[in-house]
Amino acid sequence: MRTLLLLAAAGVFAAEAPKIVNEGYGDFLLVPAGTFKMGDNFGDGESRERPVHPVTLDAFYIGKFEVTNADWKKFQGDPGYDDPKIWPGGRPVPREQSPYWKQANNHGGGTPNSDNYPVLGVNWDAAAAYCNWLSLKTGKKYRLPTEAEWEKAARGTDQRRFPWGNAIDPSYANYIGSQPLDTGQIAGYYDGSKRGDFQTKNGASPYGVMDMGGNVMEWCQDWYSRSYYEVSPKKNPKGPEKGAYRVLRGGSFFVESQDLRSYARSGAWPSFLAYRMVGFRPARSAE
Repeated sequence: MRTLLLLAAAGVFAAEAPKIVNEGYGDFLLVPAGTFKMGDNFGDGESRERPVHPVTLDAFYIGKFEVTNADWKKFQGDPGYDDPKIWPGGRPVPREQSPYWKQANNHGGGTPNSDNYPVLGVNWDAAAAYCNWLSLKTGKKYRLPTEAEWEKAARGTDQRRFPWGNAIDPSYANYIGSQPLDTGQIAGYYDGSKRGDFQTKNGASPYGVMDMGGNVMEWCQDWYSRSYYEVSPKKNPKGPEKGAYRVLRGGSFFVESQDLRSYARSGAWPSFLAYRMVGFRPARSAE
């Protein structure tokens, strides 16, 4: 025992990473290092979701919730918002860039009682800038998740169809028909314990991440390519070196349940503002 204590004191045994970190900008959950199989193992998807291939990732953290209007207001109101260094290409976009910011029916951040809803209509450039801003504020490395990180955080290592399992109904996620008006729901609403439903339904992923199926689609770091899986490296893939579109994941309130599959993938022009159904969540390096 004395030898073990001496080794630990000398730093021979690395300290285990905490399962959750919060540096004042929300909870981030640990996704441990390891290998998972990425892609459509059910045969119900598109060719761009195949072939299934093993991917090994380093450990990382990912936001438990999608970035909310309250989170975005902290960034929007900060003097550092206009710092060109945090913006892709050095070009800040207007603080109220989203056309939905003042729409109450979409729970826009500029309307009453909207703080807990996901921010809508933020383009890729602004999502990346928010992550860079978090890095400056905390001294840690925040960024958008890679496409591979996003999928592992959503489905774990057992190749499940949806973050919570293989079946879906409106008590798990927000998609077409889940509520009277197809729009965003409060971040984390589909955590069964928060709604008093402790025994049955819970829309969390294996790591406890909420809303990775439905609510709003989420930007990833990678450039998008339909055929990338055919050439993807086996360790820490980061997508093609260039492209026209950035990866979107997760489905939204404005799509059918089929598009909430944890391996479904698509892409969009990164500077486009008019996506009512698009938001994002940051990731954080584990170091």
